[in-house]
Amino acid sequence: MTHEDHLEDEHDHEHEHGPLAELVTVRDWLRYAVTRFNRAGCFFGHGLADAYDEAVYLILHTLSLPLDRLEPFLDACIPGDEREEILEVIEKRATDRLPAAYITGEAWLGDFRFKVDPRVIIPRSYFAELLEDGFSPWIQDPETVTAAMDMCTGSGCLAILMAHAFPNAEIVAVDISQDALDVAAENIAAYGLEDRIKLVLSDGFAAVPEQGFDFILSNPPYVTRESMESLPAEYLHEPGLALGSGEDGLDLVRKLLTDAPRFLKPDGVLAIEVGHNRDIVEEAFPTLASTWVSAPGGEDKIFILQAGQLL
Repeated sequence: MTHEDHLEDEHDHEHEHGPLAELVTVRDWLRYAVTRFNRAGCFFGHGLADAYDEAVYLILHTLSLPLDRLEPFLDACIPGDEREEILEVIEKRATDRLPAAYITGEAWLGDFRFKVDPRVIIPRSYFAELLEDGFSPWIQDPETVTAAMDMCTGSGCLAILMAHAFPNAEIVAVDISQDALDVAAENIAAYGLEDRIKLVLSDGFAAVPEQGFDFILSNPPYVTRESMESLPAEYLHEPGLALGSGEDGLDLVRKLLTDAPRFLKPDGVLAIEVGHNRDIVEEAFPTLASTWVSAPGGEDKIFILQAGQLL
């Protein structure tokens, strides 16, 4: 027996006695994945709630099955080559702590699918839920919005949701990262919105041509320095530029509040997402008369200002 044959034989032997041999059905692999993720201490902060949801998504995606139909397939037997694929995906998630979206190359906001890779932060935003209703009641009539901006667009996800929410709007999508804008361009093209969404490479408003916007939305980097130093491993795969913004996480927010008045129409609206940082924002801007918004997914994560309140 050659050395290669011996190794191959060992490899087959491992498969006979490892998870590949013993885990037969989707139900088996689902149980295995949940246990594996929990024991590995995986962190779930990228759109899926827990180990179970993530295991369901990764297994269904790997097997090219409909993501919203688990039940009919639970007792389906999985052939050997597909078991290898599933094991590889589970290990990427548990050992490498790679977020699910980077393994599958996609992320979802509601019914909208976006291509993602480590050039962009994984889409997750309280804005997604609010845009489903055209950002009512702060935007009275979505059809009257003709110019809107997505500041810090990343993958372009919110710009695309805005284009659907405001059918008559031209959207300007801004980011400091050319890599991010390259991904955004692919997503915009996938939705056929190249004529309505214009991408701008800019640090804040610095390179944005001056015009009046009805609505400026931003989900900027807002993680404090202290939090950046203790992030779960999953977040370290994301571009740091898209997460942290100075000591208190508000460096970019300060720029936006200073510059936005020049870009808003007299009755325009500015909305900024800051996660759990309401206290930090209120301490930093004690005179700001902002309105804090509750979205279905979380309270007080977004604050809103009318143009007149910024002057």
